Amino acid sequence: MAIVKSKLLKQLSKNYPNFLKKDLEKFMNIILEEIKKSLRRGERVELRGFGVFFSKIQKARISRNPKTNEKVDTPEKKTIHFKMSKDLFKILNNEKK
Repeated sequence: MAIVKSKLLKQLSKNYPNFLKKDLEKFMNIILEEIKKSLRRGERVELRGFGVFFSKIQKARISRNPKTNEKVDTPEKKTIHFKMSKDLFKILNNEKK
């Protein structure tokens, strides 16, 4: 089951009833927007205890369309990578800290 932004917002409002839902949503949007801006600038985003987001440049290349076997020029593009922290790895694998 995937968690979507609305479910995350609902859980935050349940855990923090003193905050208004619209304030929590604004806070979440600010955080996500700052992560996007940092990745767009090519910076790493490190969330201690969770992991690191970073962008890499994928070089331009000639690929092929598998349906027609036709060669296609693929331009250079940025991709986002995620590396989880050791703490998150241990939690996912039921290891003790």
